[in-house]
Amino acid sequence: MDLHTWDGALAGFQRYLEVERAMSPKTVEVYLRDVAALRAHITEKRGAEPPLARLSAVDVRSQLAALFGDNGPSTLARKLSSVRAFGRFLVKRGVLTANPGAGVRGPKKRQGLPRALDVDDAFRLVEAPAATGRVTARKLSPAEEARHGLLRVRDVALLELLYGTGLRVSELCGLDVTDIDRDRHQGVAILLVRRGKGGKSRQVPIGGAADRALAAYLPARASLGASGAALFVNAAGQRLTPRSVQRLVKRWTIAGGVHAAATPHALRHSFATHLLDEGVDLRTIQDLLGHASLSSTQIYTKVSLDHLTKVYDDAHPRAHVDVLDDPA
Repeated sequence: MDLHTWDGALAGFQRYLEVERAMSPKTVEVYLRDVAALRAHITEKRGAEPPLARLSAVDVRSQLAALFGDNGPSTLARKLSSVRAFGRFLVKRGVLTANPGAGVRGPKKRQGLPRALDVDDAFRLVEAPAATGRVTARKLSPAEEARHGLLRVRDVALLELLYGTGLRVSELCGLDVTDIDRDRHQGVAILLVRRGKGGKSRQVPIGGAADRALAAYLPARASLGASGAALFVNAAGQRLTPRSVQRLVKRWTIAGGVHAAATPHALRHSFATHLLDEGVDLRTIQDLLGHASLSSTQIYTKVSLDHLTKVYDDAHPRAHVDVLDDPA
């Protein structure tokens, strides 16, 4: 393929992202779409498609300016990141001498705090399938009632695992039965996360509640007709999708009377925040969450102000010294 043409460069960029960077199909699709949008913008502005070799920082700034107002800071930053990645690829392949996106400043993003549930709401959510029973009002046949019971057992295990391990929803859906290891760590159950973000793998301990829920679920999984390797399956025995998990978390949030808006990602945030509140160090939480950089984990220090205040109160030598009135 000729990397000096737009079509050839985009095809080469796609292969680079898929093979060398091991990115997911969805991420690759977003990168290619963002670069294609830049190509379309430049073509429309100049009246004809310019040679790839003439791609410049001016073109990148022009596109960002055109998008400003209709797109938020996060979207603009993502598009700029895609273009920068494309520029780095072209420089590595000798098509360009400099990355046209490297010197372009992106918009400042307002960094929102993760939405974590408080401990009571987290407990209400993970216990909702067992505590509330079925959530349909219509009368069920015995076979349907039995199937609903199996799905409730599944949902207990799924929610316990989300809250007990801090998995991303995509990681949860990618789990296989063989990813549960109870043999190598002196009786402590370990979850092997093989399909982490960026293709990275990690090991996460499974807490007692989640482990017991999984042990109860595995026979139910077989009764649901699961024939493949997937750990969590739907009523037809097929692997659950992230969208299905999002729907069932919402359903049990309502059924359990949870006061906050809960999502699978909120349970991940809750896992990290509650560990930090209990004194677990950031490096450990970073490893458990699978963050590539500690800076991604440090946001939880903002969430856990109560934890930081307690640490100061317990540790600082002047925290409990009475201040005397000035005798003057």
